[in-house]
Amino acid sequence: MELGISTFVETIPNVVTGEVISHAQRIREVVEEIVLADQVGLDIFGVGEHHRKDYAASSPAVVLAAAASQTKRIRLTSAVTVLSSADPVRVFQDFSTLDAISNGRAEIMAGRGSFIESFPLFGYDLQDYDELFEEKLELLLKIRDSEKVIWNGKHRPAINNLGVYPRPVQDPLPVWIGSGGNSESVVRAGLLGLPLVLAIIGGSPVQFAPLVELYKKAVAHAGHDLSKLAVASHSHGFIAEDTELAADKFFPSTQQAMNVLGKERGWGQYTRASFDAARSFEGALYVGDPKTVADKIIHLRKNVGITRFMLHVPVGTMPHDDVMRAIELLGKEVAPIVRKEIARWEAEKQ
Repeated sequence: MELGISTFVETIPNVVTGEVISHAQRIREVVEEIVLADQVGLDIFGVGEHHRKDYAASSPAVVLAAAASQTKRIRLTSAVTVLSSADPVRVFQDFSTLDAISNGRAEIMAGRGSFIESFPLFGYDLQDYDELFEEKLELLLKIRDSEKVIWNGKHRPAINNLGVYPRPVQDPLPVWIGSGGNSESVVRAGLLGLPLVLAIIGGSPVQFAPLVELYKKAVAHAGHDLSKLAVASHSHGFIAEDTELAADKFFPSTQQAMNVLGKERGWGQYTRASFDAARSFEGALYVGDPKTVADKIIHLRKNVGITRFMLHVPVGTMPHDDVMRAIELLGKEVAPIVRKEIARWEAEKQ
């Protein structure tokens, strides 16, 4: 069971002071968070790609590279790379370079993205949303699997037997599929034999169990080795020494961030009642003291089949010290509980 952190490097105004942290400061803070995550023994850190004012990381590979030389073991991934509006050649080159700097710890999490700002920014038509992703994923995998590439598509100039460099330390460079829970994307990942990341940020996580089974069936149908694949979750949460303290610290920025998005997308108001319901044992928020969060992660593994858990923190803008403490608690207190129980459970099943 792998445990780690994901972040969108948000710069939403502070809900208490109204202060807006600069993009530069927030990026530097995230590098510090990655270094700490490595020091406390976490397995993975993911940085999301966005192209709007209230998110600072438009180039996850650069942010991750800044931390790569200061870390030793932690794996470094995008969360996600918006592949539909990116050039797969450049994506591969960036993460292959990151792989070199980190000595084989880079991963790509490819997705279509739930934000659309990158499409007009890079000159793509949203009507081609699905087609762009399928075509560019095909090219990315060709580049990954072969030094010289012959490829022809609709949305990018053809490549005629050209090499793409540098080549990564890892062979092959890991490429994951990020999904919001769409059955089509889950099946695509399974048929391609790629590991899957589910954004479990609402409802009951147990409701995702059928999607994991669907993924496994697609893997088996295509003849891939399921034992070599993984299923991850990306879930909002926060850890403090006391559960109510964790909830009181995490709610204000979460409410603000959810209501900003809700206004854009036509959602209802995010309230304390909806927050408290989501942090119940069956809910999708992993908020509480270390034992509470560990028990929920264990429940997710046993009932959904998740083999990598990524705690998404912060949501909105929180004090950097609070985020650092949550990372420390995840690595030093939550992780040992989870790993011990999952090891015991796996041994009993054999």
